[in-house]
Amino acid sequence: MSDRVLRGTRLGAVSYESDRHTEFAPRTTAAYDCPRGHSVQVPFAAEADVPPTWECRVCGATALLRDAEQPEAKKTKPARTHWDMLLERRSVAELEEVLAERLAVLHDNQGKIKAALKAGKKSA
Repeated sequence: MSDRVLRGTRLGAVSYESDRHTEFAPRTTAAYDCPRGHSVQVPFAAEADVPPTWECRVCGATALLRDAEQPEAKKTKPARTHWDMLLERRSVAELEEVLAERLAVLHDNQGKIKAALKAGKKSA
C-alpha cells in the first residue's frame, strides 16, 4: 500500500484483510439446557474439549450440556475462621486468661478516666 492510502487511518484498530479465500476451522455446536428453561447454543472448534457446563446467556445460571450427566462437585477445604487459627496457637484456657488480663487493663483505664473527669469538674 502506498503512503496515501494509510494516511488518516487507525493502524492496528482495523484489519484490511478480507475473508475471501479463507478456510475456517471446522466447528461443532454444543447445546446447553438451563434449569430455568432456556436453551444456549455455543460454537466450538471440532478438536476442542466441550465443557459439561456453561453459563446461561439469559439468566446467568449454570446450564448443563444436553444429554450429559451432572459433573461431580470438586472437593473444597472448609474455610478457616479466625477462631480456628486462634485455637491452633492457644488452648481455650489460655485464651480465657488473656481475656481476663485485657479486661483488667480496660477496667483500670476506665477508672483512671473517670477519676480525671471528676477532678476536672471539681476544679472548674
